[in-house]
Amino acid sequence: MVNSTQQNIKQGALKLNSPMNYHDVIQYLDLKWTTPIDKTLKRMKAIDKALGGIAKNMPTILIAGSNGKSLTAHFTAKLLKEEGVKAGILSSPHILSYNERITIDDEVISNNKFSELANTVITTLEQEKIDANSSEILTAIALLAFKESALSVAILEVMATDKYDPVTIGNTKVIAITRVTSDQVDHEDPKFSELVKNIADLAVKNSIVISADQSKINLQIIQEKTVENGAKWAMPIRKLASLPYPFEQLHGRCAALAERTAQLFIENFTNKTGLILPSSLLIKPKGQRGRPSLETKRSLELNPRRTVEQFWQECNTAILPGRFQLLEKEKPNILLDNADNIDAFTNTLLGIRLLHYKKSLKGLVIIIGCENNTIHTAEFLRQIRYFFKKTSGQVIFCPVKKQASTLETDQKWNTEAITNDMKNVKVKAQVAKNFGEAFDLAKKTVDERHGLIVVTGSKDIVCEFWNYKNKKS
Repeated sequence: MVNSTQQNIKQGALKLNSPMNYHDVIQYLDLKWTTPIDKTLKRMKAIDKALGGIAKNMPTILIAGSNGKSLTAHFTAKLLKEEGVKAGILSSPHILSYNERITIDDEVISNNKFSELANTVITTLEQEKIDANSSEILTAIALLAFKESALSVAILEVMATDKYDPVTIGNTKVIAITRVTSDQVDHEDPKFSELVKNIADLAVKNSIVISADQSKINLQIIQEKTVENGAKWAMPIRKLASLPYPFEQLHGRCAALAERTAQLFIENFTNKTGLILPSSLLIKPKGQRGRPSLETKRSLELNPRRTVEQFWQECNTAILPGRFQLLEKEKPNILLDNADNIDAFTNTLLGIRLLHYKKSLKGLVIIIGCENNTIHTAEFLRQIRYFFKKTSGQVIFCPVKKQASTLETDQKWNTEAITNDMKNVKVKAQVAKNFGEAFDLAKKTVDERHGLIVVTGSKDIVCEFWNYKNKKS
């Protein structure tokens, strides 16, 4: 049943003198995902102009690529905060609430503040007669929030695979590109090179581009496009940051990319004289040559300089809600991962294996949300088969309820076919009617103290876990 608010939204008959509450704002955004994205950015520029031209005065760091964007964005913000640089994040997708997408100085904005800013944007859209997509509206809300908080930099996650993502209208300073991959296009296909070029085309004149992709071909394409666009190419990331086990192997490259991204921004786009260099994790003091004096040695012994390695060991890298979250206090332990492509899913399996090495698992069930059939490939079956050759456990496939912000796809999982495929490669698999049934089956299968339940396959299956947990509590 469509309520009056939804009907008014569809008919464009909002009462401008009556601000919408949080629930109404959510309904508005849910419906506006169907509005096509403007591939020219004219609409986003018109929205920004109507709001006072925030974008041109907002220094931004863009995080692009296929996997690890949200982690890289949050790691970058944490490092900048440690350096005394106030940063905000606009990430995607959200799991339970839209305001999860907007973080300021490591804090998610409140429902009330989100609603207040959303009303400002929506009223402006109605007055200017602009029919905007939810992605554009959320970008505008974030820009308003960042301006109000007087941030030094906004870290924006690029969801599209080209320069026409709404977040690109900002004053781009650094572009950080994570690993680039695709389930739909083979790496040797010319279309894949075009995908990499489109991402690299985010580079604008006088910006700096850095990447953590490990493909030499991809890096060459990115470098050539960077130079062509008049941007500066920084040396790509080769190392892993020293995160606590097992997260170094899983997210070490994202953290290393975040280190260099934060460092590049500070060195090139901030007032460096305002930084306290002796205490900086990322910026080394200049001018000292040769051996340090005895006085300097004594000072360092009494006041040892904190290192970036110490920062990572103290930082809670195990928690990034909706992206990768290990719930060790749950009985049994639960691992949540919104991996929705082969590359990310392979990394999830690596994470499970590393946790098993750390503490032997007594029972393992992987619940996979059946949302996008593109993951059901020969490579998926190969990875599953190889994993369960060395680790005992089983898979449960279950349908998911799509959120409004999830793009619809015509390709649905054929659960009967994939279950038969699993059995053909001698992997235990079954199908559940819904998440509740899948989770209950999993809990009966694993040891309460030493077992592990993994929930993965899409962001929506992670959302279903939290909804299920909230209903039970």
